[in-house]
Amino acid sequence: MKVVKFGGSSLADAAYVQKVINIIKSDPERKVVVTSAPGKRFSDDIKVTDLLIKYANAIIGKADPTQIVADIFARYQEIGNGFGVSTTVLDDIKSKLTGLPDKPYPNNDYLMAAFKAHGERLNAELIAACLTQAGTKARFVDPSEAGILLSDDPNSATVLEETYDNLANLKYGDERLIFPGFFGFTKDGQIATFARGGSDITGSILARGLHASLYENFTDVDAIYAANPKIVPDAHPIHKLTFREMRELSYAGFSVFNDEAIIPAIQGQVPINVKNTNNPDLPGTLIVPEKDFTSKRPVTGIAGSNRFSALYLHRYLLNKEVGFTLKILQILYKYGVSYEHMPSGIDDLTIIFDRSQLDSDTIKKMCHDIQTELHPDTLDWIDDYAIIMVVGEGMRARVGTIENIIRPLAEHNIPVHMINQGASRISIMLGTRQSDADAAVKYIYEHFFKEDPSANQIEYQTEV
Repeated sequence: MKVVKFGGSSLADAAYVQKVINIIKSDPERKVVVTSAPGKRFSDDIKVTDLLIKYANAIIGKADPTQIVADIFARYQEIGNGFGVSTTVLDDIKSKLTGLPDKPYPNNDYLMAAFKAHGERLNAELIAACLTQAGTKARFVDPSEAGILLSDDPNSATVLEETYDNLANLKYGDERLIFPGFFGFTKDGQIATFARGGSDITGSILARGLHASLYENFTDVDAIYAANPKIVPDAHPIHKLTFREMRELSYAGFSVFNDEAIIPAIQGQVPINVKNTNNPDLPGTLIVPEKDFTSKRPVTGIAGSNRFSALYLHRYLLNKEVGFTLKILQILYKYGVSYEHMPSGIDDLTIIFDRSQLDSDTIKKMCHDIQTELHPDTLDWIDDYAIIMVVGEGMRARVGTIENIIRPLAEHNIPVHMINQGASRISIMLGTRQSDADAAVKYIYEHFFKEDPSANQIEYQTEV
């Protein structure tokens, strides 16, 4: 049995939904389907989820939501009419949409979560009706029926472990099960949503909980590429990579998945196949457990991200002072700040942060406390910081990979501020200026995949 997830761009209108239905019907193993809310039909269009956020804000601000509701319903109506779905189904969707403000919510955060979730909820109900109308038995499954339980965090929830016991007891026959992505329920019966990549997370949870043989994630790209095609237009597609390679690359900017979405599938050891709704016969990219992977080259992919900042400290004999790092960590804890990496030398320490979790006031107070309590000789906050990740299971079997990574940067006068190799030995992290990040990705890619192919070949295969 396969779990299949379709993103919003794959469900934007009736024409796209027809493609989705063809894909579902083409493989009887595609038993469980996860749907997103309808996405953009064209570049200036508005996603249904964004319209629902407007709807929620109108209710919170006591504004008239009539036109917003009409715009939202029109999206579902267009899809339903395209398949001749009965007016009963469309009337039910409209009733649930207009009735959202009348339901009780503990606070506005839960109100917002419930409104956002209905993009997926109503679309799953509609897709089930479209499939049935097209001659394939289908049933809408609400997360409450399946027992998908989430933490009490309305707009940034996490799945509770008992969800998997509940899913193991889910009964179904020969019909296709259509699940809405993005949300579940708290133990108090309130709707809660995931923070990012919500439908991907739902698909991953179902793949683990239902013991799927494969989790197919349909998007609008043919595959995951060895580098960002916006930086390297002719980048090679990656045919197969491991879970941990995907995690490393997602962390540094690969946007097909956010780096947390695939964790349930990893925990369940369920392979993931990323495919294109518009080219479903292409093989896409297969993401597999490490035990099933044979490495053929040192480098699988290169990714870069500009979302980082760094704090640099210099103090003579830093390595001799007991508790120096502990004091820094206590200051970070005081301000609720986590760090990403902390490479160090005998007199130097660099702390790398995800800039999105910091504001200017917190940075100022945090630096003041570190200066006051630790008295470093030098303390610099660096906003111009990017991280490049070079990832590959084959690195462990190849000597000289770091040299091959650094050489093209040196040849193009790109300075490297930090080098760090993870304990797993499948990734090498570089710190550069933000302005150099794209060029660094491009030159490293060209060296491994074009200029010196031998740098990315292994004469033997290494079982991982």
